[in-house]
Amino acid sequence: MSVNNTRLSIKTLTIWIVLATTSITLLLSSGYSLYSQIKHNEDKVRQKLTVLAKVMAANVAKDVANARPLSGAAEERLKSLEASSMITNAHIYFDNEDGSQSFFTSYNKSGQSTIPNKIGQLDGLYSGNEVSGGIELAHPIVFMGKKVGDLYMRASTDELSTFITESVAFHALLFILMLLIATFLALRLQRAITWPLTQAINLLHKTMKERNYAHRAGPSQIAEIDKLNNATNLLLQRIEEIIDKQKEAEAQHKKLNTSLEQMVSQRTVALKEANQELIQTLEKLHQFQRQIVQNEKMASLGDMVAGVAHEVNTPIGLGVTASTMMLDRLTTIKEQFDAKTLKASTMSRFIDEGQENLNIIYRNLNRAAELISSFKQVAVDQTSEASREVNVKQLINEILLSLRPRLKKTPHEVVVNCPDDLILETKAGPINQILINLIVNSIIHAFEDNEKGIITITISMLTEDNLRLIYTDTGSGIPNSIRKRIFDPFVTTKRGQGGSGLGMHLVYNLVTQGLNGSITLNSEEGQGVEFVIVFPVKKH
Repeated sequence: MSVNNTRLSIKTLTIWIVLATTSITLLLSSGYSLYSQIKHNEDKVRQKLTVLAKVMAANVAKDVANARPLSGAAEERLKSLEASSMITNAHIYFDNEDGSQSFFTSYNKSGQSTIPNKIGQLDGLYSGNEVSGGIELAHPIVFMGKKVGDLYMRASTDELSTFITESVAFHALLFILMLLIATFLALRLQRAITWPLTQAINLLHKTMKERNYAHRAGPSQIAEIDKLNNATNLLLQRIEEIIDKQKEAEAQHKKLNTSLEQMVSQRTVALKEANQELIQTLEKLHQFQRQIVQNEKMASLGDMVAGVAHEVNTPIGLGVTASTMMLDRLTTIKEQFDAKTLKASTMSRFIDEGQENLNIIYRNLNRAAELISSFKQVAVDQTSEASREVNVKQLINEILLSLRPRLKKTPHEVVVNCPDDLILETKAGPINQILINLIVNSIIHAFEDNEKGIITITISMLTEDNLRLIYTDTGSGIPNSIRKRIFDPFVTTKRGQGGSGLGMHLVYNLVTQGLNGSITLNSEEGQGVEFVIVFPVKKH
């Protein structure tokens, strides 16, 4: 596919280069020649004016020195300037004894208007001065070695202007003529270059259109284009050879394809069958994995149920004992009341014991109700992934309460650092399962050889919409051999001792999928662990 971009052609480039070179050369040469001629003629006018001024000042010096304007001699001498076509005006001034100057006489060429006297300006005109349409010059008049006055003369530059106009017109005409000649030569030059190139381009277009690579370019009188044609012919020959080889290869490929199609068909059927078996195996593996994860959750829930049941039995047992004592005492009071042997002291003691037993029953039943309520909330959270508004510290305390039966059997301590009024909208279920798994993991693995371990749970807002949970323990840390694989499924140090290796994998899935967050691990063997969990929340 051709791309139509605006570019300079060889034809245009050749013409522009020739015309530009010619124009610049002509402009520079004509400009220099014109400037030299004008400068030369200006200098001639100034030189001629200076010479005339010197001669005239010498001629009128005696008349000015004798101050004889009335004789008319000086005026007659000025009239001799009529012979000069360039002098238009002349003034003579004589110096007074007080240093001032006075007008002596003047000359004005016929047809020229008079000009004002130049008294007070003559000193600045000794070197000449250009004025509109002319040049003015002053020259001192010296008689017997003493300056007696000044001669002022003005020369017309009309002849110089005419000369300049004619020179400019001549050079402009010469410039146009040379440009026309250069244009003609440039057209001939570009045709000599572009014509064989055009033939080569047409040959290539024809070859591409007909797909016939047997065409060849002819020789050229220009060495570079002849080399281009030879390279083009060589390229066409190589292409033709490649196409012939390609046709032979295609014929061989067709034969091979015919024999391979049957083999590929057979292999495809076998591959489909193998893929189907692999898909079924993967589905079973995923099913088993989900079942193992669910069993892990249910086992954790079962342990919690057993612990809470044991924990609830204690206050209920105390309540049953207190209520049994109340029934026994009530039976005794009733017998004494029926026998009319009931004493006031006995009745008073019965009332005191009854109040005490009822308080015992109330406290223990209330304690059992709290345990059951906490267990219910924790159980609901474990099986729910819906968001709800929670007090974070209260949620953690409920989780620890559900784990109290297990923690009560160990010397380990759990420290919670969390603001009391931190209320958020989040998924309590994943948080519940994450903390339970981390705490149980610490008890089973980290604190296996420790007399007393400390678990610290620190809650803070990382940003306005992100909560950070830092879980640390002072346990034995994670071995280097499994640290990088700690979140992979079935990775455990308790292989064959009841460890499934799914606890941390479950935690990772709950953080990344359940909470849309991230979890990072920092641990050195023998120095405990630190899990940093960050996930989005809605703050109230």
